[in-house]
Amino acid sequence: MAIKNINTPIFPFTAIRGQEEMKLALLLNTIDPRIGGVMVMGDRGTGKSTTIRAVVDLLPEILVVKDDVFNSSITDQDLMSDDIRKILYKNTQNITLTYKKVPMIDLPLGATEDRVCGTIDIEKALTKGIKAFEPGLLAKANRGILYVDEVNLLDDHLVDILLDSAASGWNTVEREGVSIKHPARFVLVGSGNPEEGELRPQLLDRFGMHAEIKTVCDALIRFKVVEERLKFDRNPEKFLDKEYDNLKYIRFTIKKAQYLLPKVKLSYEFRLLISQVCSELNIEGLRGDIVINRAAKAHAALNDNTVVGAFDIVNIIVLCLRHRLRKNPLGSAVTSQDKILALFVEKFNDYITF
Repeated sequence: MAIKNINTPIFPFTAIRGQEEMKLALLLNTIDPRIGGVMVMGDRGTGKSTTIRAVVDLLPEILVVKDDVFNSSITDQDLMSDDIRKILYKNTQNITLTYKKVPMIDLPLGATEDRVCGTIDIEKALTKGIKAFEPGLLAKANRGILYVDEVNLLDDHLVDILLDSAASGWNTVEREGVSIKHPARFVLVGSGNPEEGELRPQLLDRFGMHAEIKTVCDALIRFKVVEERLKFDRNPEKFLDKEYDNLKYIRFTIKKAQYLLPKVKLSYEFRLLISQVCSELNIEGLRGDIVINRAAKAHAALNDNTVVGAFDIVNIIVLCLRHRLRKNPLGSAVTSQDKILALFVEKFNDYITF
């Protein structure tokens, strides 16, 4: 008897209560992957993995070359493998296209560098005597989301590889005389528990945004969250039917924001004020400035605006700078969030409306 391919129901994004920071950061990165990914740090059992998997289910399907392991696009050369580029150059009619869900790739903690980056295809080497490339997880993650749970426990050299690929959009492999460069543009999402250790500041800085997740303390909210989850477990189809309209609306919102993003403008005055905030906070490097600019535009697009306002910046600036602040070795009663927001109010005071 044939076994049917049954899709496991995913808890809907619209039914997740609380954790607004994480939800916003994930949505903005799906609208503009160039923001640089999200680092989600928080307590155990706070729904980090559930939320990350739920956001993938919201994304519109992508048009890819059929049976191509790199999920190649035929309209964007930066998302196209060398083989597809050569075929296009010769004869476009040879390519069959299909729609598929945005891929989500889980990277296990025990993964080797060869498994992540790709390596020599041993089978072809032994049977056909040719050197061929066997794609790794970075190839499969192209145009999708790469999720690393407990990223703070991952070997630093693997984190470096992931961040380099996420930033450049390409993965270069040199193995036994085989040299290949393939597209690897993905949204990198890492999660972890701060009790198990922090990432080095040099690595943490490479993530575009940093969301802090805390356990809900309000008893009524906890009760509602548990009730929703139990209802979903009892009858996923009925639960998803109830959320259908909400899911349809947010999917439409994301698709519209992706279309609107190139048209969004950020004024010279705001760009200057953003850099002044970063400068006075002693943010090392320029990543903070760049990420705020991109995230503010994505936030404006999400809210159906073509001009970035102070409202857009205040909603994302903490997410973009929290992990880039230098830590005070003596400790301080002032949190990083308070420090960033206080300086924002000072600089943007003339543009804030109540």
